[in-house]
Amino acid sequence: MSEYSVFSVPSAAAKREARLPLLAARRAMTPEAVAAADAALAAGLSALVPPDAGWTVCAYVPMPGEPGGPGLPDRLAALPGVARVLLPVLRPDRDLDWAAYTGPDALAPAAFGLREPTGPRCGVTGITEAALVLVPALAVDRAGLRLGRGGGSYDRALARVRPGTAVIALLHEGELVDRVPAEPHDQRVTGVLMPSGLVRIPG
Repeated sequence: MSEYSVFSVPSAAAKREARLPLLAARRAMTPEAVAAADAALAAGLSALVPPDAGWTVCAYVPMPGEPGGPGLPDRLAALPGVARVLLPVLRPDRDLDWAAYTGPDALAPAAFGLREPTGPRCGVTGITEAALVLVPALAVDRAGLRLGRGGGSYDRALARVRPGTAVIALLHEGELVDRVPAEPHDQRVTGVLMPSGLVRIPG
């Protein structure tokens, strides 16, 4: 029996409770603290991609206060080793489609305060083309389990990632924790990038 199976029944409520202090802590960050954290994360991104890699990277457009800041897609696209950045497009069934990022002018407002690319879509299997996947999270635990905002979209998408692909959550300091409530469908990440640096998740 998994050590996380104890959360299987109350996990939805436990997740809602766990999100509250994390969201409150993000709201309490000053603009200066957010900008400093985003700058440190930007510096850490270059260490994730070899300069001659030619990779496709799946990422996202951070919402206000989310680690990485609104300039995350531009920072990724500017890395020498990144050939293409794919961003998610939320489907009506809450699964994630993907489309290439071609610049901030090609982003449009979408549901839940998101911004999404307007270009041709790659389909839900677009994530299988990525050599690196960056995902949002409110917290990640030491086993790599990720606490998101509750839509389940990323768990569905991450189930399609090719074996061996790095899946990195971007976090503020203090959001790598000992344990988060988990359900059987929750997908693990392979590491977290915080302003202080990259932490790999064993296994």
